[in-house]
Amino acid sequence: MLYSSLTAAEKRARLRQLLEPGAAVQFPGAYTPLSGKLVEEQGFQGLYISGAVLANELALPDIGLTTLTEVAQRAGQIARVTDLPAIVDADTGFGEPMNVARTIQELENAGLAGCHIEDQINPKRCGHLDNKAVVDLATATQRVAAAASARRDENFLVMARTDIRGVDGAGGLNGAIDRAKALVDAGADSIFPEAMKDLSEFEAVCNAVDVPVLANMTEFGKSELFTREQLASAGVALVIYPVTLLRSALGAMERTLSTIRSEGTQQDAVGEMLTRARLYELVDYEGYNGFDSSVFNFPVPGLETRTDSGADA
Repeated sequence: MLYSSLTAAEKRARLRQLLEPGAAVQFPGAYTPLSGKLVEEQGFQGLYISGAVLANELALPDIGLTTLTEVAQRAGQIARVTDLPAIVDADTGFGEPMNVARTIQELENAGLAGCHIEDQINPKRCGHLDNKAVVDLATATQRVAAAASARRDENFLVMARTDIRGVDGAGGLNGAIDRAKALVDAGADSIFPEAMKDLSEFEAVCNAVDVPVLANMTEFGKSELFTREQLASAGVALVIYPVTLLRSALGAMERTLSTIRSEGTQQDAVGEMLTRARLYELVDYEGYNGFDSSVFNFPVPGLETRTDSGADA
């Protein structure tokens, strides 16, 4: 009830088993613990926690304003409630290589199965926006090397993200492939090539490295929204949908608020809402109630019977 039935180590081992080239395992983006439970109920095999979403939930833009403490705490809250392995966006590692090392250990402590570290400069930008800039190769590889060396669980996944493809004058696809190879040599277990232009570019990256490759299927971005089958055919191991649930939820909230404002009641929106019964089912209300009843078998102070002498029975 309170926590997953699996340990963090078991989830990490499971993640390693899932990440096979061509598997295109789908990891929807969860932004709350309850949305993480929904992902699990729908039969997905893992979940993703987006740095952009964590920032947006704080009403902040995705430009590196969140802290390690905020990310680790929220990601840990999400990871704890399901048996699914969770991968979190660790941005640029929250500082220099020593900070990156601490980031990895804090995320391990929070129960995450893995994370990705990117090669943008600070302050960073959303990966599908223009005018990004990346650090030099030495800095990028130092971040990954620090991450790989800091982990205590060998199954904790250190993924390297490169944003070079979307940076003018950085070599385009060939530059991204060269950077990906160097990041693998530095210790990356997996590669996240951001903002690929088409399916052939995903395929080129998959063919160039001998580690699992991630595809980011975010809406309104630079990549077409390919199907799972298309990405599998290109050799992709993991597919994420980072902001999909947040956008869906906020769209529904906005429409309901508009209904209340215009009609003076939410009645017309009720049919689109999660019912009370379904919400209670999702949070396992009955399970908690049963547990409480099974252990709460002692007298309630003030209501217990008393002996003739007046002492508590």
